[in-house]
Amino acid sequence: MLILTTAKEMHGACQELRARGNHICLVPTMGALHEGHLSLVRAAHDGGNIVAVSIFVNPTQFAPNEDLEAYPRTIERDCSLLEAENVDLLFAPTVEEMYPAGASTFVDVEGVSQRLDGASRPGHFRGVTTIVSKLFHIVSPERAYFGQKDAAQVAVLRKMVRDLNFNVEIVVCPIVRESDGLALSSRNVYLAPEQRHQALVLSRALMHVKSLVSVGEWSAAKLLDEAAAVIASEPAVKVDYLAAVDPDTLESVDGVRGGALIAVAAWVGTTRLIDNLLVGYSSELGASSLP
Repeated sequence: MLILTTAKEMHGACQELRARGNHICLVPTMGALHEGHLSLVRAAHDGGNIVAVSIFVNPTQFAPNEDLEAYPRTIERDCSLLEAENVDLLFAPTVEEMYPAGASTFVDVEGVSQRLDGASRPGHFRGVTTIVSKLFHIVSPERAYFGQKDAAQVAVLRKMVRDLNFNVEIVVCPIVRESDGLALSSRNVYLAPEQRHQALVLSRALMHVKSLVSVGEWSAAKLLDEAAAVIASEPAVKVDYLAAVDPDTLESVDGVRGGALIAVAAWVGTTRLIDNLLVGYSSELGASSLP
């Protein structure tokens, strides 16, 4: 695995590989890798013959009161995991490399960026779209791989790609969960054992929604009320948002018969977790996101 730390080096390496007829797939990450990230890497191997991964804890997507400094950084372990997955290129730049002194240009996808996580974390998606657009420019991948757990991010990035004519396919892979249903997240390491048990209420709420839809309940209001009641069984879990939305626009929907995203964000102690479920679609489109 070739490890590169500057945009010039990474751009040059990718340019040379493409000139030889290779197809590059990119998996952008912030490191602290887990099985969810590795599932993206494996999917990328199926999509092209060169797999590139980026590791960059992006400061512009963190608000001043968020966990930028505490965010887990495990670069040596991450490198070992990626080498075991036969990754070809690792791009691991510094903050100074990605944001040179005086940098003042950002990519802002209006509308969709202000919904769900964008409403709770103002400016978050501006940071995401800015760094991902830079990565797309540096790597020029044919495909880029993201997890369904970050469904709001996926919606924002898809719109950015359409609006700015990026020649890249966004590939979305299913949520990877622990055997008990907890969605894998780098932030799960923050959870004390009791908090981890409490966090399971999020997947239980989504499974309850899934069961209701399976017997013909289409009302978004009813489904959200039922999910909220499940989450309320764990008083220590504080809901940030619980919504039924169109997965492309993130706008609220009244019913889920034509397909919808049920999305939740909640605080477990000081840790903010997200989870979601696609309903009203065939299993091919993601309705099997939960066990």
